[in-house]
Amino acid sequence: MNDRLAWERDGRDWPNREASRFVEAGGIHWHVQTMGQGPTLLLLHGTGAATHSWRDLAPRLAARFTVVAPDLPGHGFTRIADDTSLSLPGMASAIRDLLAALAIRPDLVAGHSAGAAVLIRMTLDGMIAPRGIVSVNGALMPFRGVAGHTFAPIARVLASNTLTARAFAWWAEGRGPIRGILASTGSTITPEGEELYARLARNPGHVHAALAMMANWDLEPLTAALPRLAVPLLLIAGGRDGTVPPDESFQARDRVPGSRVVCLRTLGHLAHEEKPAEIAALVEEFWGEVGPDGR
Repeated sequence: MNDRLAWERDGRDWPNREASRFVEAGGIHWHVQTMGQGPTLLLLHGTGAATHSWRDLAPRLAARFTVVAPDLPGHGFTRIADDTSLSLPGMASAIRDLLAALAIRPDLVAGHSAGAAVLIRMTLDGMIAPRGIVSVNGALMPFRGVAGHTFAPIARVLASNTLTARAFAWWAEGRGPIRGILASTGSTITPEGEELYARLARNPGHVHAALAMMANWDLEPLTAALPRLAVPLLLIAGGRDGTVPPDESFQARDRVPGSRVVCLRTLGHLAHEEKPAEIAALVEEFWGEVGPDGR
């Protein structure tokens, strides 16, 4: 069992491999995929995922945009030296350094789950100035009640023990456990998608990064700052999302002036993997509204 994914081995059939490259920025060895032409669209995946999450959506968007999609720090094929970037402020700063190294200023940004929180944090802090933000089942609200007091401490304990990640990776050797986790999201994805998530879950380095990210995640300051967001925000919510309740998108809408929600009632947390054409159409429609030629 290898602690890090190896591109030559684990990336041999990675989706959109021809669009991949590796970049050094901010002390991090980044895996980034770039494709298409046009206005620059930055895509950020969520906790525990990687660029494979955009495998069908990114090529569709590349017909209209220059799509840039990195693996987040410690996730997939992006390597980190320590855990300092595995918090919301740390992740935002790391992505800022990557964009500077790539000399990119995104015109539009879209994030899934925790990726949406990173993009909103960056916008609020002036790290990026997109014309619009798309949140796909964005994780923008802190856990409430008992969960809020227990989730992060438990994650911190798990992340602090290197054996935990190795034990999870060993447990994930079969396809069954990953199928159970994916089913809990409310989404049904292809066998190819299942295998790619299983490949990530079998890697202790990737698992540790996901656990450490959850352990260090604090959404209270972001939620409090949402009313200050002055950039158009489109919130896409899956009605069957078992990970981030769709009501959280409506809560975010009520906090951000001028934002709106599109609820896709039959889709789950991985809506962009279930119906990439439908999500692409919503992103393109939104760009038509907020882009330079918009209303």
